[in-house]
Amino acid sequence: MNFGRLLTAMVTPFAPNNQVDFEQTTKLIEYLLDNGTEGLIVAGTTGESPTLTHEEKVQLFNHVVKVVGNRVPVIAGTGGNSTQASIALTKEASACGVDGILLVTPYYNKPNQRGLYEHFKTIANETTLPIMLYNIPGRSVINMDAGTVIQLSKIENIVSLKEAGLDLDQVATIIENTDDNFSVYSGNDSMTLPMLAIGANGIVSVSSHIIGNEMKEMIDLFFQGKVKESGTLHRTLVPVMNGLFNSPSPTPVKAALEMNGIAVGSVRLPLVDLTENEKAKLKSLLIH
Repeated sequence: MNFGRLLTAMVTPFAPNNQVDFEQTTKLIEYLLDNGTEGLIVAGTTGESPTLTHEEKVQLFNHVVKVVGNRVPVIAGTGGNSTQASIALTKEASACGVDGILLVTPYYNKPNQRGLYEHFKTIANETTLPIMLYNIPGRSVINMDAGTVIQLSKIENIVSLKEAGLDLDQVATIIENTDDNFSVYSGNDSMTLPMLAIGANGIVSVSSHIIGNEMKEMIDLFFQGKVKESGTLHRTLVPVMNGLFNSPSPTPVKAALEMNGIAVGSVRLPLVDLTENEKAKLKSLLIH
């Protein structure tokens, strides 16, 4: 399954009443597709999945699939720390017509490596959809070892990994010991080029909401063999990438979208909007 090289972990627009704003979701999708995005992750962490209800997630999957109309892959965030709940949501996402699912490492209950393997294997056995694993130690407090990923990659429909750790040695080990058709994506915007350099396929990005065309150009330059030019562009983008994570995500990227005239509303508690000082600092970083 080719998910593309620049995937956007899409924010979820909210109306002033704090409900999902589907009209603005449509506008956001079109904006992203016009600005470099080659695939959409729906109801991931950037989409505020912890505060979306099960019903809201299914409604989002349905809506995004219809709006996208097969132009790019739509990947549904159906992972969590309950295996059975993930299976149930995955089956509903499949019925919505999504192209794949994103399964995050279970958080808070801290399974060991054997538990991680059984969790993902059990979900994979209940769906025919291609699966992207998501390792994010900073949020889940556990790291999925290279050996576990390599073992899971042997399951037919586990085809990809979003790696948001910072251990390039671990990434290199995974890439070296998985089949060529197993794709690896950076889960950190500022690690995009280093990850590509050791064999990753692309990026699942938050910053692409704001600098999508620039990120696509950077990736294209790398794959065209223009590594120096790609590196130069990467370095100019890093301050923006980091600025979009100076407060709990997706608060800064939602604020940046609003500054760029893309109405996506506020964040849901327990996240809170940026202060005026934080907004001013963010605005000074934006290159648009």
